[in-house]
Amino acid sequence: MAVAAGLLVAACSGGGGNKATSGSAGSGDLGDPGNCTVVDMAASSEKADLMVALAKTFNGSDAAKLPGGGCAFVRPQSKASGAAATLLATDWNTVAEGPKPVVWSPAASSWGAILNQRLADAGKPAMVGAGKPFQLTPLVIAMPKPMADALGYPAKPVGWADILRLATDARGWAAYGHPEWGRFKLGKTNPNFSTSGLNALIGQAYAATGKARGLSAEDLNAAKTVAFAKGVESSVVHYGDITMTFLNNWFRTDRQGTSLQYASAVAIEEKSVIDYNKGNPDGILSPGEQPQAPRIPLVAIYPKEGTLYSDSPYYVLDAPWVTAPQKQAAQAFETFIKTPANQQRVLAFGFRPGNPDVAVAAPITAANGVDPTQPKTLLEVPQPAVLVKLLQNWSDQRKSARVMLVLDVSGSMAEPADDKNPSGPTKLDLAKKASIDALAQFKSTDDVGLRIFSTGLGPGQDQDYLDLLPVQQISANREGLATKIRDQVPAQATPLYTVVEASYQAALRSYDPTRINAVVLLTDGKNDDGNPNDDAQQLQNLLATLRRGSSGEQAKPIRIFPIAYGSSADFDTLKQIAEATNSAAYDARDPASITKVFTAVVSNF
Repeated sequence: MAVAAGLLVAACSGGGGNKATSGSAGSGDLGDPGNCTVVDMAASSEKADLMVALAKTFNGSDAAKLPGGGCAFVRPQSKASGAAATLLATDWNTVAEGPKPVVWSPAASSWGAILNQRLADAGKPAMVGAGKPFQLTPLVIAMPKPMADALGYPAKPVGWADILRLATDARGWAAYGHPEWGRFKLGKTNPNFSTSGLNALIGQAYAATGKARGLSAEDLNAAKTVAFAKGVESSVVHYGDITMTFLNNWFRTDRQGTSLQYASAVAIEEKSVIDYNKGNPDGILSPGEQPQAPRIPLVAIYPKEGTLYSDSPYYVLDAPWVTAPQKQAAQAFETFIKTPANQQRVLAFGFRPGNPDVAVAAPITAANGVDPTQPKTLLEVPQPAVLVKLLQNWSDQRKSARVMLVLDVSGSMAEPADDKNPSGPTKLDLAKKASIDALAQFKSTDDVGLRIFSTGLGPGQDQDYLDLLPVQQISANREGLATKIRDQVPAQATPLYTVVEASYQAALRSYDPTRINAVVLLTDGKNDDGNPNDDAQQLQNLLATLRRGSSGEQAKPIRIFPIAYGSSADFDTLKQIAEATNSAAYDARDPASITKVFTAVVSNF
């Protein structure tokens, strides 16, 4: 429990980058509340746009008028469910996280159970009651259609037991007549951050026990359940804080004709399958963006053992900062969003309405890869203590990682992190602290090493990078890593392309197929190796090398997760590097966000 709580405490300190974030986002321009009672709302990220749209319609309308006079004004903000659960259980920092919510709507009611359990463990009263859902979307196993066809779905039911069999079969897809697809590869999000990751974990556990309800702590500790979990996790491509990383990578590789090599299946919500097949993999259309359907669509597989709904409960918090007028105003908004007209808007966004009087209809159709008649079996959400135990066990059962941390120590890292506070901490100061804090997220059997880079390093001051600690098991390395990171001082220039190539090749030489092999690279600048004339060609050569290693049946996937740190960081180039290795780039161009971002990056392992 301590491990899981520690991960979530770290997560709630922020996030960011390439739509890969576990933190908060603004609520958009909702105008001036005037004298209305303000209802701040924390909503899970997949429905944040919907909630803002509903709030804009509600605010200033007759529905916002309160009995006895006055009015309500709702301000939603996007907040990852796992992060919000920990913030509410510990300390919601309004400076870093925005206003404390009156209403909390996580993606699933399981997070409410986890929050109440953590409060109870700390001797505090419960904060949420039986929140009623206002929209639903089931967890599915999304699979490219040719792969689903090879398994015989939907004529032949498929579930977590089949995923286990695929994950542990050395023949991989050759067992189904497709050796060109290689080994089975599963995408799953980190259950400490993501509802789809948590629901997948629950579904796996029920599948291992043969139950559909009444999951117990004893069930979780049974040898059969542990072996089942480790078998499924063994096929994981990498983890992460959000499913959008997988969907964006799938969509990009689909254009390149390599999507079947990237991932065989990803545990996501039904809504995401609809968005993907409509050509909108991240569920967000930017102004002017035209959706383009993928060449290979996804199929939503509803696990034969049963699944869970992300039920979007609407919790009016029983918290010290929530006043009686705010509760009344919050209830007015709840009534508003559950009207049939607004439930039709929920449906238009790809969710199933929470109001039973509104029928499930388009876009939840077979044409979009989903089945409105499913799921046939719903699993019971386990008791709060069992959920906490499930997270605790996963921290040991998850796939191990082999990671090289590559830290920029160029001269620009000596600049103040905050331009308005020149005497405050430098960028390197904050980066060192974030790196050291993130070490706690690695489990004892993970392999982690440390490399620094800049020009003018080494005894003869003629090296572009130095390996301060080799990649080795962190149980014998954690304090040494912290000490080495703490000792760093700024040097000279930024040989970005050189260190990326060298780190990639080093990871290839020591590649371990039983682990997630990765490089985490933090840099605050652009490539600066003293020879600007060859930058463009050097980058193209680098990207070609990375792409060759990331595709094909015999690929050794080394995923590079770059962090663009500070306002001068070359985010566009770092994004290209990430995409060439089918990972994600993270945006910490606001140095104050680096702890949050580093935590989001390490959630991939």
